[in-house]
Amino acid sequence: MSTIRTRPYQSTHVEQLVSSGLPPLFARLYAARGVSHPGDLETGLDKLIPFHQLKNVEAAASRLADAIAHRERLLIVADYDSDGATACAVAMRALNAMGATVDFIVPNRFEYGYGLTPEIVELAAQRQPDLLITVDNGIASVDGIQAAKTLGIDVLVTDHHLPGDTLPEALIVNPNQPDCPFPSKSLAGVGVIFYVMLALRAELRQRGAFGDGSGPNLGNLLDLVALGTVADVVKLDHNNRILVSQGLARMRAGRAVPGILSLFRIAGRQFAQASCFDLGFTLGPRLNAAGRLDDMSLGIACLLTDNVDHALALASELDRLNRERRNIESGMQEEALAILDGLNADDRYAISLYRNDWHQGVIGILASRVKDRFHRPTIVFAPGHEGEIKGSGRSIGPLHLRDALDLLSKRYPNLILKFGGHAAAAGLTIRECDFEHFKQAFDDVARSLLHADDLAREFLTDGELSAREFSLDIAANLNRHVWGQGFPQPAFHGEFHVANQRVVADRHLKLKLANQGQVLDAMLFNHATPLPERVRAVYRLSANEYNGNTTLQLILEHWETA
Repeated sequence: MSTIRTRPYQSTHVEQLVSSGLPPLFARLYAARGVSHPGDLETGLDKLIPFHQLKNVEAAASRLADAIAHRERLLIVADYDSDGATACAVAMRALNAMGATVDFIVPNRFEYGYGLTPEIVELAAQRQPDLLITVDNGIASVDGIQAAKTLGIDVLVTDHHLPGDTLPEALIVNPNQPDCPFPSKSLAGVGVIFYVMLALRAELRQRGAFGDGSGPNLGNLLDLVALGTVADVVKLDHNNRILVSQGLARMRAGRAVPGILSLFRIAGRQFAQASCFDLGFTLGPRLNAAGRLDDMSLGIACLLTDNVDHALALASELDRLNRERRNIESGMQEEALAILDGLNADDRYAISLYRNDWHQGVIGILASRVKDRFHRPTIVFAPGHEGEIKGSGRSIGPLHLRDALDLLSKRYPNLILKFGGHAAAAGLTIRECDFEHFKQAFDDVARSLLHADDLAREFLTDGELSAREFSLDIAANLNRHVWGQGFPQPAFHGEFHVANQRVVADRHLKLKLANQGQVLDAMLFNHATPLPERVRAVYRLSANEYNGNTTLQLILEHWETA
């Protein structure tokens, strides 16, 4: 069952935003997302939270400055997703620009798994580093950091994931660690390392390392920061919106790194119209495909090269891997739905799925698809090391997934071998023989944390549009604003007469919808069954480009019989 509800907002906030010069529709949209003051919409870099509020960031900067001065060998240990790849690229570019001797290593998900494990430390030690720097990982690497200490290798952890009960014995920069006063807890891993680089530059300036200069312009890295922030689906609070807005501005001006511009080109998108949608659904998946199916070193290389031809060749390979990923995902989704056909998902509070031939690199995407379809917290497993299976989970709003797994691990000791993550997504490892036990235990924990009402799908919209608001200009303007996790892209609802409909590409509906005396183009993706004559629909405004023409098009996200 689903309901359509309009987001509430305070009229006084709308009035205040309108009085500052914002159009009434946009004032309403922002007020419904918690914006009460025009200052909350400012995107200048001077509005960023100062780096010194991050716990340990100045100590980290001092350690890095000493390492540069003493010509120590630095080795970055990256994660294998878009956040880890962009964070690695930011660290590599910034540290090189500030005179460091630096290289990187990224674990292959199929050989080593996630994070700074003892096995990765052993591999890293072959490079003879003096200092390991984790990006987008490390907060849970207690054993790995102990292994590094045993070998006499120092470790700096930069991460954003939630810490466990025990912190590793290392210098840690993470806004979510205990007693960190940094107001924003939503920095992505790439945001954390960007802040560390800001602190390092300030430390080197103070030491006179740049002579009469001020050091590298780290604003040149904001395209990478924006991509990693959006692709990692962290909450776009004010601080993150500043980072993303600045990064999008670089992309639209054609001043992004060649790898990002090549990803736009290979995907058939225009960087001059770059949007958060492009980062989350076009560039991000192509970058992630390297870590899912092959080795994220390929994605990082694409972000690091300054050779345009090389960047395009690497982007082409990432695009090929992404197409392969889609084919694998499609088959797995059909198999998952076949499993669920034999179950009554309505009777379950959580879904756990496993097949011994599923691909470990695609289970996170499959979990997201199943979660979206059934509106249940979902964990999908694939084979891991011998006797073990690895799971990737996605959750619905009311259930904090990492906290749920933490509760499960306390109720059922030794059932989960290891886990980590945050509210919306998490990863874990269990024994293959324990899958059925886990499936029931996860459902039991979800039942204890959720109410029956939480399982009803709710579509929050920004209300109905007037006839004049069905505008291509408004659609294009919406596209240029920053929307994403915690600051959702505007959606509207209304009743329409279905004037015409036809199937395109065998699986989508192309529609003509009549409303308030207008006939509007619309698309309903991944649905080929004809709609009834009158529908109540939730939709987004879109600027559709085809054959050199740009027209208004509605993208339907949900429909029901009117």
